Amino acid sequence: MARPPVLAVTPGEPAGIGPDLCIMLAQSPPATHEVLISDPDMLAQRAARLGLRLQLEPWPGRADGEPRRFILPVTAARPADPGKLDPANSAYVTRTLEVAVDGCLRAEFDALVTGPVHKGVINDAGIAFTGHTEMLAQRSGAEQPVMMLACPDLRVALVTIHVPLAQVSSLITRHRVSSVLEVLHHDLRMRFGIANPVIVVCGLNPHAGESGHLGSEETEVLIPVVEELIGRGMRLKGPVPADTAFIPSQLRGADAVLAMYHDQGLAVVKHHDFANTVNITLGLPFVRTSVDHGTALDLAGSGRVDTSSMRAALAMARTLATRGVVS
Repeated sequence: MARPPVLAVTPGEPAGIGPDLCIMLAQSPPATHEVLISDPDMLAQRAARLGLRLQLEPWPGRADGEPRRFILPVTAARPADPGKLDPANSAYVTRTLEVAVDGCLRAEFDALVTGPVHKGVINDAGIAFTGHTEMLAQRSGAEQPVMMLACPDLRVALVTIHVPLAQVSSLITRHRVSSVLEVLHHDLRMRFGIANPVIVVCGLNPHAGESGHLGSEETEVLIPVVEELIGRGMRLKGPVPADTAFIPSQLRGADAVLAMYHDQGLAVVKHHDFANTVNITLGLPFVRTSVDHGTALDLAGSGRVDTSSMRAALAMARTLATRGVVS
């Protein structure tokens, strides 16, 4: 008999809304086992500020039976003041992620759900950090992580992620685009159960390069890669101009869109359904989902936080993890 999946949950930046999200959602019974990897004193202080009760059991290393919520303690360097970043707590943030990843690799947890982090303060603390996606891949040994944001009727994956726009063109190589498409195709099949997915591939340049007159990336990289992978059995459309890639006629029958850079794809999906969009890392040896928003420092501790994206991230992780969970 299958058991409920065990989700590791990291609240993220302690001065942001991640702790608020976890506490607010903990006011309702869990749909599956959840293990909060966090500082229990910080959570208790934030719960008191919000005027909410928080009851968590110590994590025993294994969960059976009806869904429950647990705490796996990681101590922060200093008490967290909502809305005020403190570089002293950055090592605590990255440590919670390390504990979570290691637990997933040991199969102690079936999936990881992450709250928002603040990249700037982590780097201010002298810790090299460009984002969850890159850090989780490095920790788990994944060769090609792929960021994909998904809402109920749209999935958008990225070739490049957290890099300056000026560097994007140099990263659009045949090897990188091919590798990302292979991971995207594989995980749509294996994690989402789509037998033969259709993927729309965006061009990099306006009008998808206008036959080379507005840039050569399409003719030199994207078209050859798409043709090669179609020859190997993938169902790909493109490269298509990004300004029309998301119109209904292009998306009809499509299972995902591959954008070339961060804002080309994510601006569209967040506009389409911000509240229900989930960040999913493909290419990892475990399921990882996250909220699609940042730390919202101005709302931390206010009680005026929208929990929709975190709720959707937990639901998506539970759904994806359930496919691989046995007792």
